[in-house]
Amino acid sequence: HKDHLAGMDDIRAFNYLQGKPVDVYATEATQSVIKSEFPYIFSNLDYPGIPQLNLITIDKFGEFTIGDIMFKPIEVMHYKMPVLGFRINDFTYITDANFISDAEIEKIKGSKVLVINALRREPHVSHFTLDEAIKMIDRISPEKAYLTHLSHQMGRHEDIAKELPSYIECAFDGLVLNFG
Repeated sequence: HKDHLAGMDDIRAFNYLQGKPVDVYATEATQSVIKSEFPYIFSNLDYPGIPQLNLITIDKFGEFTIGDIMFKPIEVMHYKMPVLGFRINDFTYITDANFISDAEIEKIKGSKVLVINALRREPHVSHFTLDEAIKMIDRISPEKAYLTHLSHQMGRHEDIAKELPSYIECAFDGLVLNFG
């Protein structure tokens, strides 16, 4: 979706700082969307300042490694569109989801930390509500969970926090998770 790709132009700063293209790990379907949304990046035009990407194909059913970190894709549904979350060791990150199959839940179980979306309180066609996210967290049973992709309709973080069990917190910009 556009909200996850709209900043693609901004990777030019990373190209400049790193002196090389940015690796983008994506399924073939996602790569097709990236190419159609940003055709100038993939044209034969050698224009200064065009974002430089290195598209690396991943399989939604297979684990892959970046450096020495193993990623396990978790397929979830964003309305009728399959999208990927990822498990990295004892950490699982899922956003833009409204359904997770039993088989994919089994891949998540055992995670110590889970980050999952909770868009708002009212039902939404493609995102978990607060109650749905809490039920999913309780089913998976991580030691700690963080809610992400919260809309303004949820209210203030400190007000939401009063309603949450101690093992669930609202994520926020700048949050740092330490994995010892």
